[in-house]
Amino acid sequence: ACIGNRSLGWDLLPPGSERFEFEGKIFAGYKDVANFWDKGTEPKPVPWYAGRQYDADVAHAKAVLRNLADYYPGYQGQGYEVAGFVWWQGHKDQSAALASRYEQNLVRLIHSLRRDFQTPTAKFVLATGCGNPGTEGFGKQIAEAQLSVDGDRGRYPDFKGNVQCVDVRDLWRTPDQSPVNQGHHYNHNAETYYEVGDRLGRAMVQLHEAKK
Repeated sequence: ACIGNRSLGWDLLPPGSERFEFEGKIFAGYKDVANFWDKGTEPKPVPWYAGRQYDADVAHAKAVLRNLADYYPGYQGQGYEVAGFVWWQGHKDQSAALASRYEQNLVRLIHSLRRDFQTPTAKFVLATGCGNPGTEGFGKQIAEAQLSVDGDRGRYPDFKGNVQCVDVRDLWRTPDQSPVNQGHHYNHNAETYYEVGDRLGRAMVQLHEAKK
């Protein structure tokens, strides 16, 4: 899936995520129909729900897997393997409430994707990112949350050898080095996108080669 303007704490909220309170407001749990509301009041529904983008992405991917021959002309029913997942996201979670839950939501996301695709040992690689340099404020908080799930960090022992986060904050390029001034799209800098993809790919290869 590739889509903009989506947060892990709302649009992509994984199944099982619970409501939480932050500074006098209640924030949505999975399938809630309001992003947040004042404590002690009832949520006002919107035409969306927490986790809807997660559900749609998973459903679309499963639909492709059920009909691979329609998407890969050379497919002859030989089967397939979901070898891993790649994640690069974070811009829309830059608020005090969502940034505070990013690590928790990310851990749940990893478990949820593996469960939904029945691949408990599938590798998971991610890159730091939130559409800014990630060196201060919510951007830094999100980058630190992303780095914390790396299996080598030791915070999550079950992620050892199967989850890796690559720090790509050094690949941020300023507007004067880029086609446009649009931070949430990395200023449309082709070098940034190319190098981030390269690092993610190498991380995935590294995880797979390590298990041999």
